[in-house]
Amino acid sequence: MLVPKKMIRGNCTLVTEFILLGLTDRPELQPPLFVLFLVIYLITVGGNLGMIGNLGMMVLIRIDSRLHTPMYFFLASLSCLDLCYSTNVTPKMLVNFVSEKKTVSYAACLVQCYFFIAMAITELYMLAVMAYDRYMAICNPLLYSSKMSKVLCIRLIAGPYVYGFLSGLMETMWTYRLTFCGSNTINHFYCADPPLIRLSCSDTFIKETSMFVVAGFNLSSSFLIILISYLFILTAILRMRSAEGRHKAFSTCGSHLVAVTVFYGTL
Repeated sequence: MLVPKKMIRGNCTLVTEFILLGLTDRPELQPPLFVLFLVIYLITVGGNLGMIGNLGMMVLIRIDSRLHTPMYFFLASLSCLDLCYSTNVTPKMLVNFVSEKKTVSYAACLVQCYFFIAMAITELYMLAVMAYDRYMAICNPLLYSSKMSKVLCIRLIAGPYVYGFLSGLMETMWTYRLTFCGSNTINHFYCADPPLIRLSCSDTFIKETSMFVVAGFNLSSSFLIILISYLFILTAILRMRSAEGRHKAFSTCGSHLVAVTVFYGTL
């Protein structure tokens, strides 16, 4: 499939659209894959909206003082982030399953790259913030309410978002500096840095170095925060004399550990 290209110097052409090959090129698999991922996406949207967007849930959290805890602020923020994360990729993928024209404009591709990087970095540190919250709740229960104030919770939520979206902007600007004048076919189901780097006809050394440094730093630093938090949590739990107390402490960390395992495992 050929897409429009803008002429530049000599015989070279500048790509203005990309072709997303998707998950498979077999036509008979497109409809079942569309249904499968549509169901998964609807479950994701329904689950997340049920946590942060449902009016009844919001009213319940508002009127029930027992739910006025930092954990619910962080869970709501994480759900919102996961919803945006999925929405950045899945709708375009679903459209491509049922469309003959599987193209995405250069600008739209950069926007998708930006939000993907920004939200990935934000989620890394949001999970780290939630680990710190569990550390404070289990290791310093008497000081938890005073230390984890509403102002601090807002700052802990805002910090990952600000840092993640600024980092995403920096990485996207390096991608923007690349030149695409050859193949316009992306062997992927969404726009991402690795396949774009392979398509570039300019020097990618700075972009590749920046990508590995940023990814390596953020992965290792956020994971280190989580690891240290859980080392302190595990030590505190092992010191508890009550089996019921240990079970309760473990149960408060269960969902977070699952989220960490799934997110870091897939990365």
